[in-house]
Amino acid sequence: MPATAPSVLTARALLLDMDGTIVNSDAVVERCWRQWATEHGLDPEAALKVVHGRQGYATMAALLPDRPMEQNYAENRVMLAQETADTEGVVPVAGAPAFLAAIAGLPHALVTSADETLARARMTAAGLPMPQTRVTAERVGASKPDPEGFLKGAAELGFAPADCVAFEDSEAGIEAARAAGMRVVGVGPRAKSLSPDVHVEDLTGLRVTAGPDGLIHLTFGPAHV
Repeated sequence: MPATAPSVLTARALLLDMDGTIVNSDAVVERCWRQWATEHGLDPEAALKVVHGRQGYATMAALLPDRPMEQNYAENRVMLAQETADTEGVVPVAGAPAFLAAIAGLPHALVTSADETLARARMTAAGLPMPQTRVTAERVGASKPDPEGFLKGAAELGFAPADCVAFEDSEAGIEAARAAGMRVVGVGPRAKSLSPDVHVEDLTGLRVTAGPDGLIHLTFGPAHV
């Protein structure tokens, strides 16, 4: 059924989350975090409701709030190594290759909770080009849902946050983008109930055009909800 959200958004820059938004890495994320949760006596299903969108140490702090942050940082380094080495099942989100090709010459940045090494591993495994401008985990002091990453991405592209549209899949990511003052396209099932400005199941119904005034027009197909 048609959505009440607009079928067209305009922006001067696009900020893209990676996992769950342009790369489907759910298989490896679930493998690694199920194992971690089990090792710590936690319910894996409950842990998976927290993990998406955050840096690993922030997930650990949310799930084990009483332990020292130094331990979270140490285990996060181990987790990053495991996730980087495991690319089985990492694939592009449907429509992502065409979408990234369409915005190749337009202002855009990757804003991800992965570090540079993990981001490169997953983008390569998915066969996607790495954006020239990117804000990875080691470049921010605070994890999503803090808006720092999105604000930094907009600043590096040279645009005000209000002129940017963020693409996100998770609660933490959508909260971060909204806190940064951006409109949000929610991608995939996790985003559907989080009231993004537009929700899409994947990126196949999205058309990108650039006007002579520099405005980027995002047109959503009949499947947007």
